[in-house]
Amino acid sequence: MGAVVKARELAVEGALEFTPRVFPDDRGLFISPFQGDAFAEAHGAPFFRVAQTNHSVSRRGVVRGIHFTSTPPGTAKYVYCARGKALDIVVDIRTGSPTFGRWDTVLMDQEDHRTSYFPVGVGHAFVALEDDTVMSYMLSGSYVPEHELALSVLDPALGLPLTGREPILSDRDRAAPTLAEAWERGLLPDYARCQEIERGWAPDGAVIADA
Repeated sequence: MGAVVKARELAVEGALEFTPRVFPDDRGLFISPFQGDAFAEAHGAPFFRVAQTNHSVSRRGVVRGIHFTSTPPGTAKYVYCARGKALDIVVDIRTGSPTFGRWDTVLMDQEDHRTSYFPVGVGHAFVALEDDTVMSYMLSGSYVPEHELALSVLDPALGLPLTGREPILSDRDRAAPTLAEAWERGLLPDYARCQEIERGWAPDGAVIADA
């Protein structure tokens, strides 16, 4: 019960979209947003280490991001929209990545119940498309304030699809540097180091497929 019916590779290397099977009945519905076997098949590794879960509630027009974690330690995310509707955005900010500078989106709603996996080192943002939109995250690392960084979601060089509304941003996100400015300051994660961190999560004896 709950098998994932579709997994899709996003335009950012290592990022994945999952669409779980929905089981409706006269009581409501049942879904499994994260399933280890489906993740292992799509990702090539039989694990996702969870150190923390987060939960945010946003009104329509709120944009959170672009957020990322300095690497090391680095953090991967598994993201799900538990209520409402959001446009989830992943941006490849890993220097040396074959998809550096690219981004992709996943529409998360209460019809298809899509989820996303974002590997270590990428940037994450989302646009709340409805009031009381709830985003839930599984994180591979615990929150440490000095490790959490941001890039400008308004960076014209990225051209992210923020819809036609004026975005509602935190002061921190509005003042965040552009991708080019972060590069100049040496803030961006290194692609090879990000992959090394993910490989280090494997339990003893585990075999990881080549990326």
